[in-house]
Amino acid sequence: MRFLGNIEAKADAKGRVFLPAVFRKVLQASGEENLVLRKDVFQQCLVLYPESVWNQQMDELRSRLSRWNAAHQQIFRQFVSDVELLSLDGNGRFLMPKRYMQMAQIEQSVKFVGMGDTIEIWSTTLTEKPFMEADDFSKALEEIMNIPE
Repeated sequence: MRFLGNIEAKADAKGRVFLPAVFRKVLQASGEENLVLRKDVFQQCLVLYPESVWNQQMDELRSRLSRWNAAHQQIFRQFVSDVELLSLDGNGRFLMPKRYMQMAQIEQSVKFVGMGDTIEIWSTTLTEKPFMEADDFSKALEEIMNIPE
């Protein structure tokens, strides 16, 4: 499953928004029906997980945490408790709960950003925040990939 690209959309007055068709096709091809929505851990955006990807993330986190460690239990509880299970309606829309829209400073215009196996949802007023300047990006990528000069 690969979600790629970024697409702008608008939420209606009730908070319903169309999942872009290109992303819906990826979900359909994968046989995914349910999505999990949560606020991102690091950024001020929302993340849509296909249910299978969410389950993998939960299993991986659980495997790294001890049930007998109070701090680990708090981490797991916080990660898994503040989520919404979503499904698309017949028109390809889903409802973003108001509290999630507030967390991500979303008013009406949103940008969907494909992140491989997940989809980020950003307020269009914040969409420059997650990206690096072009020079910084190329230098960081070069360093990470160990490409000689």
